[in-house]
Amino acid sequence: MTFEILFVLLALLGMVIALVLDKMRPGMVLFSVVVLFLCAGILTPKEMLEGFSNKGMMTVAMLFLVSEGIRQSGALGQIIKKLLPQGKTTVFKAQFRMLPTIAFISAFLNNTPVVVIFAPIIKRWAESVKLPATKFLIPLSYVTILGGICTLIGTSTNLVVHGMILEAGYEGFAMFELGKVGIFIAIVGVIYLFAFSSRLLPDVRTDAVKLDEEPEEHGDLHRVEAVLGARFPGINKKLGDFNFKRHYGAEVKEIKRSGQSIAGNLENEYLREGDTLVVMADDSFVKTWGESTVFVLLANGKDTEPVPGKGKRWFALALLILMIVGATVGELPAVKEAFPKIKLDMFFFVSITTIIMAWTKIFPARKYTKYISWDILITIACAFAISKAMVNSGVADVVARFIIGMSHHYGPHVLLAAMFIITNLFTELITNNAAAALAFPLALSISSQMGVSPMPFFVVICMAASASFSTPIGYQTNLIVQGIGNYKFTDFVRIGLPLNIITFLISVFLIPLIWPF
Repeated sequence: MTFEILFVLLALLGMVIALVLDKMRPGMVLFSVVVLFLCAGILTPKEMLEGFSNKGMMTVAMLFLVSEGIRQSGALGQIIKKLLPQGKTTVFKAQFRMLPTIAFISAFLNNTPVVVIFAPIIKRWAESVKLPATKFLIPLSYVTILGGICTLIGTSTNLVVHGMILEAGYEGFAMFELGKVGIFIAIVGVIYLFAFSSRLLPDVRTDAVKLDEEPEEHGDLHRVEAVLGARFPGINKKLGDFNFKRHYGAEVKEIKRSGQSIAGNLENEYLREGDTLVVMADDSFVKTWGESTVFVLLANGKDTEPVPGKGKRWFALALLILMIVGATVGELPAVKEAFPKIKLDMFFFVSITTIIMAWTKIFPARKYTKYISWDILITIACAFAISKAMVNSGVADVVARFIIGMSHHYGPHVLLAAMFIITNLFTELITNNAAAALAFPLALSISSQMGVSPMPFFVVICMAASASFSTPIGYQTNLIVQGIGNYKFTDFVRIGLPLNIITFLISVFLIPLIWPF
């Protein structure tokens, strides 16, 4: 074992531990590791920076803006309101109306704004029709994940793997190529949620704080649920030391974390990302902080989403449809021959869509930087560099030989299953993009050493890295619904683990049939 191999393995181990312990944001953790590789001579400055100019990474950045444009157009809020049944209904009937449509929407939009918009509306609706909101919020997060695996743009992970494939010199994914297996996982997953979510998910958990218990002098205040984001300045600080009231003009009455309601001795509680704070605030609180990145979600029991005119909604939806259709048609051989000097791919059309949305003020162009999740972009860019370091140092080949040696009697199918399990474990413990970064060079080396096509391994990475169902920490949408639904960690394990197994079985069975070794 050379120094470079040992150095990279120790650095990757430290990275995984730091990500699991949540010492820093994922982007900074990965960037720190990349700088270590630069200092050790494993990466050149050019290799370190290549990820920042990668087409997949830039596509993700612009898709954040497109998703924000759709959100600000008010289209999503109007869609979910039409889907929610009014009057007496059942959990199954309501889920039957909602879940397939939400899965379809999330195949073309970033999952986070879909959940941020839909979650408070669904919770408010459930209370009005006397149904437990807990039966809908985890399924909401899960169907956005299931929808996202069906298209190239459904999740940033697919675009990350696509970018790595192009960097490795292979043909990338077409717009709907991943749907060849993703659609089957999504259909079976949604049917599973129809059949079992009502039984496996808890009934409503009573909050420790009730509005009607507040003293009369607080009549001008109302109850607001605020889910803390990664940029909240009080993360890992005691509530008493941070002084939330001085910063935001609202008083914290309760902290909801992992299905527990903490209402006593709040001053000594450390604030964590994903915590839901129940605060007493006036109407200005949501208006002031509604678009701030320090809170992932604010819910005050009222409709706070923008409701622009129909013209703006339809124009935004038309741009989205044209972007999708354009990227799909642009992949046809006849179109490629007609426009040999222009690559009419998703990057081309998302660039055009973003600029049109900015100039037509579908989203405020002056504030465009606040709508981009920079930590995700830095994570993605550093993921390319880490993948390159694993190849340069020989780590990818060593680990690949080890995996092949453990299962050389069983052929590539067993290795495909092993790659799914490894990637899926990483995505539940760290982040989906970091998981893809660690798995990709292994997949490339395994397929090279065995002399088989790498495409089945690339596809299985996409499926496994997105299949974060068993824990709330692997996917941001799970963290969001955990807070607003007051779920326990075990709620995710109980309903999510079978969904992980479903994804595993369908992936390992179908992928080799569609993309032969």
